[in-house]
Formats: sequence, structure tokens, C-alpha cells
Amino acid sequence: MRAPIRTLLPCALSLAVLQALHPAHAEPLAARLDRLTVVGSVEQAQETAGSAHYIDSQQLEKHNYRDVNRVLREVPGVYLVEEEGYGLRPNIGIRGSGTDRNNRITVMEDGVLIAPAPYAAPAAYYFPTMARMSAVEVRKGSSSVKAGPRTTGGVINLISTPIPTGPAGLVDLSYGRDNTLLGHTWAGTSQERFGFLVEGVYQRSDGFKRLDGGGDTGYRLDDVLAKVRVNSDSNAARYQELELKVSRTTQDSDETYLGLTDADFRAMPNRRYAASQLDNIATTHELAQVNHFIELADNVDLTTVVYRTEFARNWYKLNDVRNSADTGWVSLANILANPATFADQYAWLTGATSPNGALRLRNNNRKYYAQGIQSVLGWKFAGTAEHNVEFGLRWHRDEEDRFQDDDRYRMQDGRLVLTSDGAPGTQDNRVVSAEAFSAYVQDEIRYGRWIVTPGVRFERIRLTREDFPLTTNGRDAGPTRVLRDTVDAFIPGLGVTWLLSDDLTVFGSLHRGYNPPAPGTGVDAEESVNGEFGLRYASNGLRGELLGFWNEYDNLIGTCTASTGGGCNIGDQFDGGKARIRGIEANLGYRFRAGALNIPVSAAYTFTRAEFRNAFTSSFGEWGTVASGDRLPYLPEHLFNAQAGIEGERWRINLAANYIDDMRTRAGQGTPAAGQRTDAAWVFDLSAGWQLTDNAELYARVENLFDETYIVSRRPSGARPGQPRTGFVGMRYRF
Repeated sequence: MRAPIRTLLPCALSLAVLQALHPAHAEPLAARLDRLTVVGSVEQAQETAGSAHYIDSQQLEKHNYRDVNRVLREVPGVYLVEEEGYGLRPNIGIRGSGTDRNNRITVMEDGVLIAPAPYAAPAAYYFPTMARMSAVEVRKGSSSVKAGPRTTGGVINLISTPIPTGPAGLVDLSYGRDNTLLGHTWAGTSQERFGFLVEGVYQRSDGFKRLDGGGDTGYRLDDVLAKVRVNSDSNAARYQELELKVSRTTQDSDETYLGLTDADFRAMPNRRYAASQLDNIATTHELAQVNHFIELADNVDLTTVVYRTEFARNWYKLNDVRNSADTGWVSLANILANPATFADQYAWLTGATSPNGALRLRNNNRKYYAQGIQSVLGWKFAGTAEHNVEFGLRWHRDEEDRFQDDDRYRMQDGRLVLTSDGAPGTQDNRVVSAEAFSAYVQDEIRYGRWIVTPGVRFERIRLTREDFPLTTNGRDAGPTRVLRDTVDAFIPGLGVTWLLSDDLTVFGSLHRGYNPPAPGTGVDAEESVNGEFGLRYASNGLRGELLGFWNEYDNLIGTCTASTGGGCNIGDQFDGGKARIRGIEANLGYRFRAGALNIPVSAAYTFTRAEFRNAFTSSFGEWGTVASGDRLPYLPEHLFNAQAGIEGERWRINLAANYIDDMRTRAGQGTPAAGQRTDAAWVFDLSAGWQLTDNAELYARVENLFDETYIVSRRPSGARPGQPRTGFVGMRYRF
């Protein structure tokens, strides 16, 4: 039964209060929060038994990005497929895991799974607001078994603004192209036994796409958050902390899945067809989280988190168009790929008058919840070697509730006119849910210059799908079909680090990759063996890393979602069999000094070769008929990011250059067929800042400096553009 957040909070608070705030000696705050992080700091990343990256607040402020895609481009081994140009609905993959809706990686905020239904329906349309993040962690390799359940690629953990150690605050406002306003503010303080933070983000834009007939193509986002912490006396015998975090995020976007034909893209890349004029997604996300930390002994601590999220969304958007014989429907992707063949349908999309009911718009109305409790027991001890053992448990339950309907329209002289209004629940009426119990144990063993990190994770997942009659009151009659499945997963991993010298580290790791199946699909879980081997160097401001990785899939899985372009039933999964992904990751950074000037430079590069190792035929649109050796779609072969800056005492200038390689949009070999590839592009971003006073900074930023025009994606329907040149000016004030 679904319990609202307001009923969960008293239970969570009672659980924590029962553990009573007994006193203890105080430790640095960062040390106490380690159990909720996956990297911890830039310094800790240097000794990790596997590839790890930590982007701190100072690095984030260089460009002051509000788009997580731009933030993550500096991390090698991370693949990004843009969608609407603002990073509101990112598509992120790690080491070839796949890039559709982040559904093949683990995404967390402050150590808690943040997808609306991370087990039952991970490909959902929510991602935390980048503006209120103080750091971003990316973990790959064997130690990603700590997070789970998806261990193939890795984990991204977004760290929100912490409660400040004293009175402090921020006001950050900027304005840019297309009437874009970005606002971010927070204030808080800490006293000896109490601290709090309140934070708000406001974003709006008219959008950079130009809708036939006029209209907005932008978005509005509101995000409010509060944290309250109480803690025991710093001189007491057993230190404890209790922190409550609540947030509410709403978004209203005039966004569409309808792209362009190649000819229209070349003529006007930022155009939007008239048939998308009513497309809109409205979302509400609420979170409540209670963290409790207790130091049970000098070398034993326990961190417990109780959480619940609720997410509601309705994406009302064009779904398909009636065929000329009035006997069925033609997908948007087919129309845009073959506009001559479907000349009538293309004409209706672009504003020509159509028959009644020729265009079908869908109320993609869904609700989600996720809730759980997780604890991590940390134990440090030393004998022949030093041990830092973590033992974690998590109980989790989530659900996706679909209650959808279709409306039918005609196009009348460039405007959509409603001809029939579908009843709620008549297109899709189903509930999928998952209940999971997981446990992991991991030991970081230090012996001389060796760090060995063995770990193992266990997942037991119960999956349920209930299909109801396609009527508004179909739930009253009970389900017409119930599908249940239980899967168990044993996920081992081993990482080894050799501190060859104070500056040079050699590391390697091996672990099992795992992605659970979706409820009711009947396919096997995705499994792989993943390895890496590399070295990293850090000395006197010079940092670098070079490694090779390989993922051997026993069973690669494809998931049909609306964002992959259809051609299959939404929610179905497909077995892709054996696949191999190999690659190289490299990054290098150094800070030069030239008199009073600092000159930081850095570069990151990823090479990837991904191919199927067997032949098969699939109705999954991105695969189709596959031969052994075919390349996987939506995986670029080369990615490159370089950054350089000049920093004076009160000013700074930073330039970022990104090379985004072209990608196949369908599996195959050789030169892709027309309409089956994205564009390669160099995209430059420039930012500058001037410190007016100790508290106030004036800044400016230009994204896509040279106004590069390129196709970022062809899914789900037609060519989609990257964001054009966009400038911002703003002011940041700290107090």
C-alpha cells in the first residue's frame, strides 16, 4: 500500500529518536558522511581500486553549468546523449552500458537511489536539479558493487549543498538568450548542536526551438529544499547526528519527441513542426530523507537512512498519425525517415489540414513512489594489515502506476483541433512494482603499499506486473493478468591498488556486471564480466590517469521505451546475447604559475569499441537484424574534453572544448546508412568572472561559442539539434 510522505516522516523520526542522541567526541563532518558517498574527495579518488572521479564545488563554479551533460563531459568513460538542450532529461551511460534515460547505471543523490522507481521502472523522467549540487562523484570498477543494483557501468552520486558550519548564504542570478532566467539561493547556519539549510532554485526559458505558428518551447522549474540537523555534544562519549532533508521539485516543459527530417534540419535546425504545439510535460517530485549517524565505538560507526520519494508526471505529446487508408497508424519515426512515402502524414505534421482524428496525442500519465531504509556499519581495525570494513543492508520498494489515454485531433490550417477525448485508463492501465532486499560487504585492506578491496553484493528482487481492464474504472474489477518473478543476484568484485611510489599508483579491478530485468518481461537479467587496469600519477599539481577497460556481456538487454523510438511495446525487453566493449580512458591536469597568474589546464579522452558477438533478429528498433561484429548504437568511438583557464587575483577566464564523435543510431558495420547516424561536432564553452568584492562576483558564460549546428540524436523520432550559441550574464553574492 502506498503511504504518503507525511505518514513516513513520523515513522522515520521515531526510528532515529529511539536510538537516542548520546554524546561523543566530534570528527570532521566529511569523515562522518563517508558512508553516504562513493568517492569522498579528490584525494580519496587517487587511492581508489578502480576509476573514480570527484568534481568539487570549485570545479563546478568555473563554468557555473546548469546542465549535467556539460558537467560530466570532463569525466572519461561517461557517454551522454543530449535531448532538449538543457539537461533536464539526460541520457547517461558509463563504459558502454547504454544511454537511454540512465536506466543502465545507478544514480543517487546524497547516497540514496533517486530514480522515481529504480528497480521497477528506472527509465523515468526525473533527474536532480544540477544547480543545487556541491559535488559530483562518478565511480567505475569493482567498488561500484557498494551502490547497486546496476553495476555494469558504474554509479553517479550527486552531493547536494551541505549545511554550512556557520552563518552563510548565496544568491546567484543570471539572465540569457531566449529570456532564460536562472536563480539559485540558499541560507543556513550551524551552532554547537543544531544546523539548518533552506535552498531554492528557479529556472525558466522560452526555449531555443521555433514552433511553426509561434509559441513557447521552453520550460519552468521550481525546486525548494530544507535540511535540519541536530547532534550530540562534541565532548560526549558517543557522538550522534540526525538530519532531516525534504524537497519538492516541479517542472513544466513545452517539450516534444517530434524531431525533423534531415532536409528540414539542414534548412532550419531549431524548427518545430506545428503538430507538436500541444506537447507538454508536467512533473512533481517530492522527497523526504532522514539520516542518522552514531559512533558506536572509536572504530565502529553506523549510518542509517530512511527515505521516500513520490513522482507524478504527465507528458502529453503527439504519438502517431493515421495512415492514408485509415486502417492503422504510422509512427513519427517512419514519417520523418520517409517523408516522400508518407507525404500526406508529413504534410499534416507541418500544418496542412488533415481528416478528423488523424493525429493521436497521448496522456502519458504515470505516478511513482520509492521508499526504503538502508544502513551501513563501518568497522576499522588493524593487525598485520589495516582494515576498513563496510557492511550494508537495504530494503527497498518502488512502483510505477500507468493510467493513460489517447486523444485524437485534426490539423486545421496549422492549429490542432480536438475531435475525440479519450477516457482515462483506456490506453494503458497497469501497475508494476518491485521489492528488493540487498546486502553488501566490502573490506579495504591496507598492507604496506598495497590496498586490496574485495567486496560482494547480494540482491533479491521480487517483481510484479498487474494489467487491468482498459477502462476508467478498470481497477474496480481487479487485474486481468498478474505476472510475478523473483530474481537473485550474487555480485562479487575485487580491486587492487599498488602505491608504487608517493606519486605513482597502479590499480586494477574485476567485477560482475548486473542489471535486473523489468517486471513481466520474461527475459533474463543482464550479466557481464567487467575489468580494468591502469595507473595514475599525482605530484606538485600534476594529475593524470591512463587505463584500459573491457566488458564481456553474457546477455546484453535492450529495453523498449518511448524515448528509444518505439517499433515495439513500451516496457518490453529483448535479449541481445553476447557483446564486447573495450576502451581506453585518459585524463591529465596541471596548474601552471606565471607570476601572479594561475593557468589550469586539463584534458580527458575516451576511446570505445563496442560490438555484438553473435547474430540475431530483434524487434527492438535500435538493433533490428544483427550480425556478429556489428557495432552497438549510440556509443561514440571518440570523446575528448579539454579545458584551459587564466586566473588572476580577482578575475578568471576559462575555455572548455568538447569533441563529440558521431554515433550510429542503429546496429551495423561500415558506413551507416543515411539517417542512421548523428553528427560529430566541436563545441566550445567560454566563461569569465570578476570578483567585485570579497562577497560579490560578476560573471558571464557563452555555451556553444561558435554556434555549432549538429544532430545530437535521432531518437525517438527524427533529427534533434544541440543547443545553439547561448550567452548568460549573472552575479553571485555570498554572505
